Amino acid sequence: MEHVLIPPATPTTPYYDCRFAVLREPIGFQRGAELLDDDEQAIHAWVEYDDLVVAVGRAHLIGAESDGSAADHAGPDATKCPGFGPLTDPSNRPAIQIRQMGTRQEARRKGHAAIVLEALEKNSKHHFGAKIGLLQAREIAIPFYQSQGWTLIDEPYSIDGIGPHRSMMKQL
Repeated sequence: MEHVLIPPATPTTPYYDCRFAVLREPIGFQRGAELLDDDEQAIHAWVEYDDLVVAVGRAHLIGAESDGSAADHAGPDATKCPGFGPLTDPSNRPAIQIRQMGTRQEARRKGHAAIVLEALEKNSKHHFGAKIGLLQAREIAIPFYQSQGWTLIDEPYSIDGIGPHRSMMKQL
C-alpha cells in the first residue's frame, strides 16, 4: 500500500533510514549525515510500501535574510553549498528549498519521486506561502527535475564528497 505523508506528519526511523541508504551511505558517509539541523521546521514527504519507505524529500523555508547557502549535511566537516542568485530579488520571497530527495534503487522510475516532489511543492505554497522553489540537484537528477518543470539557474559546481551539482528553480 502506498502512503504519502505530509505536514503535520513527523518523519520516523524508516524515513531517515531511506535518506541515509539512498543519499549518504553510497558515498561513504557515516550514519547521522542524513540529519539536518532544521529537519523539525521542514515539510517532509515520502512514499511507503509495506513498511518500507522507498522515496523521500523535504522542503524548508529560506529565511528572509538568507541567500540559501547552507551546510550539505550534519557534522563539523560539512561542505557549505552556494546560495541562490534569484533570492536577491525580493519578489521571489517567500522561497523554499527542496533537499534530501531520493528514491531507493529498486523503486526508481515508478513515479515515486514525482509524488514526493509534488507534495512538497503544494504544501510549501500552502504552509509557507512560497512563491518559488529552489534546489541543488546532482547532475544525474537534472533530467527528472526538468521533467517536473524546474529550470537550471546557474553554472555547474561541485559539492565536496558528493560531486557535480546545478541549482534549479520553479515558480510555485
